[in-house]
Amino acid sequence: MWRSRLFRGVGCLLQKAGCIPSKPSHLPPWRYLSFYQPCLNPVLQRSFRAPIWYCFENRIRPAVALYFCRTLRKDAKSVIDFPAQPLTVTDIKQYLRSKDIPFYDGYSCLHAPSIFMEPATEGSGKENYSLFIDKTTGQFLCKETLVEGSWEDLQDCIEVMLNENQTSISPNVLLGFPESMEEQEEREMEMKEVQRIWSSSVPFSDLLDEEVQLIKTMFQIGKLTNATLKKFGVRFFKPTKSLVFPWFSGHDSGLRGVKLLSAAVKGDGQVVYTEATVPKISSYHNLFGLPLIGRKDSEVVLTGREVDSMAVNQATGLPSLALPRGVSCLPPFLLPYLEQFKKVTLWLGGDMRSWEASKIFSRKLGLKRCSLIRPGDFQPCPSEALAQGRNLARIVKASIPAAHKSIVSFKQLREDVYGELANVEQVAGIQWSRFPELNRILKGHRKGELTVFTGPTGSGKTTFISEFALDLCMQGVNTLWGSFEISNVRLAKIMLTQFAKQRLEENLDQYDMWADKFEDLPLYFMTFHGQQNIKTVLDTMQHAVYLYDISHVIIDNLQFMMGQENLSLDKFAVQDHIIGAFRKFATNSCCHVTLIIHPRKEEDDKELQTASIFGTAKASQEADNVLILQEKKLVTCPGRRSLQVAKNRFDGDVGIFPLEFNKASLTFSAPVKGKQKLRKVKVDKNNGTEEIEETELKEKSEKAPKPAKAKTSKTIKGAAALKHTTDGEGNDQ
Repeated sequence: MWRSRLFRGVGCLLQKAGCIPSKPSHLPPWRYLSFYQPCLNPVLQRSFRAPIWYCFENRIRPAVALYFCRTLRKDAKSVIDFPAQPLTVTDIKQYLRSKDIPFYDGYSCLHAPSIFMEPATEGSGKENYSLFIDKTTGQFLCKETLVEGSWEDLQDCIEVMLNENQTSISPNVLLGFPESMEEQEEREMEMKEVQRIWSSSVPFSDLLDEEVQLIKTMFQIGKLTNATLKKFGVRFFKPTKSLVFPWFSGHDSGLRGVKLLSAAVKGDGQVVYTEATVPKISSYHNLFGLPLIGRKDSEVVLTGREVDSMAVNQATGLPSLALPRGVSCLPPFLLPYLEQFKKVTLWLGGDMRSWEASKIFSRKLGLKRCSLIRPGDFQPCPSEALAQGRNLARIVKASIPAAHKSIVSFKQLREDVYGELANVEQVAGIQWSRFPELNRILKGHRKGELTVFTGPTGSGKTTFISEFALDLCMQGVNTLWGSFEISNVRLAKIMLTQFAKQRLEENLDQYDMWADKFEDLPLYFMTFHGQQNIKTVLDTMQHAVYLYDISHVIIDNLQFMMGQENLSLDKFAVQDHIIGAFRKFATNSCCHVTLIIHPRKEEDDKELQTASIFGTAKASQEADNVLILQEKKLVTCPGRRSLQVAKNRFDGDVGIFPLEFNKASLTFSAPVKGKQKLRKVKVDKNNGTEEIEETELKEKSEKAPKPAKAKTSKTIKGAAALKHTTDGEGNDQ
């Protein structure tokens, strides 16, 4: 840490000494750094392209073509800093006691007097404990000065303060690395854009009554009054016909950002709502409605959307806040702003995904103070409940506690069982958009499950599973990649190519456009490479689940964690231990884990089976799903690869479907050309072996007398897949 401070000081001295060139006056302000930074071997040359929204202001002349050298810079906000050693709340408390710093336990944070302010007078009470330290990560926030940082930063500040015999320390000590001119200009441009949108938007009180009614109808907020919209500061942005939700700071009520909600009508008449945030949501955290919270408020309702928050406040009068990223994530940076509430009611929506998110978020907030509103026909999301004329105050009062001591009877499970029966499609999980056949068999991607994936060496396991995970990530599934076999740069290149569905090497002018879209995905990478210890990997996964609400972890692959274990133990026992650890993690963290395992060496002309997975049978026993990438190595024609679902604990359906690999886009989701294939299992009665044949599906015009129904579906229910045999006449045995 002190070495980094030395670098910061050197950077400041270099800036003051004039070693960094001044800004060229003739260059655009948002990219001028790239012109004068030394670059002996430019990585790439391309024409300048301004942001789309910037062109709307007519501040550049499109006819002028400028060229610049791309420079590589490290964005600190995109770097995931996983701790080398897990930090515990006991470690934090012991350190604070050793430095004679008073504190007391909160729900998810420790409260202490801020070291960035002059100490308050004695007897002023705990209300002046404005420094919040996260019990899990050690990250801190001073709500009065808005200084925040890591646990190591706080330790350094305390040491400096004590060594200098001071009672407080200046907040400027944590300025960090000086922003580059490019970063500073980018941040300033974002804030200018925020101010431009906000000043150009119109309050509802300045609109005609006909316009107000049309807008409310378009966004389905007819029951929200103009007084409520004014109270929360909601405006209308005419150029894009969007609602503007402001993010105000809870400290000085300054405007920190905006979210725009737009509505569009599809060809079938369905209305689709899209959101856009300035600054980007990935680099900004705030709560909608925060300035309306009073210091003495002890109860709050958390919602997933801004319109839901306004509906709750209007109907019940209770303080209500909306999470910035809805049901996808509850950033730990927001927890200090929720510490004052003794009761938190989570009403995130009316579907099963919102219900699952409520249970996960309640763990961060503290189970004892959280209450949940279970979705149902009579308890939809708050805005729909208000539109239907329901009693929102009664719904909030009927919320159930998040913490249950024990489940002793079916009565406590009754509503949960009904919820699964009434929402079959939602319970099945997130659907794949690129692999419809996978939806037909697995039904969906569900949290808390363990998927084991295997396939022959060189068959494209990593390439397939990257598209498999990318498909889900594009639908909002927070994903963590643990690639121990190939580097993160190469993996990111593969996924970006699959995301763009084209060779970006041949279309470098489109790289920034696709990279900007790809950057917005909730995708994170572990920084491990090569052999790793299982405990280190699990600690990192747990840290990511808490910090980023990860709901899907991919481990590629299991064999890279076996070399770090005790070499005196049996390798199969080590593998069983690792699989058991991942199984426990998936269940306890409500996170889906996809584990890639190499198969045993098989002959090239034989297909893999569940028993082909390397190690003992524990992998297939513990797994909820077993996927096998089959490859016919001796065949070069299309259809040589197929995906087999060998186990499906959710409903027992198993089956197989062909895959077609597109080398240009590195995707397996291209539609397979040609006729459908029917997989038949044929038994050779002479030696008792099974042979698998592929025959084309043909419609028969002649009907045999009393024919048995042929199973033309590739999906076979449950354990019957293992017993399904066909005799020579086509009758099932």
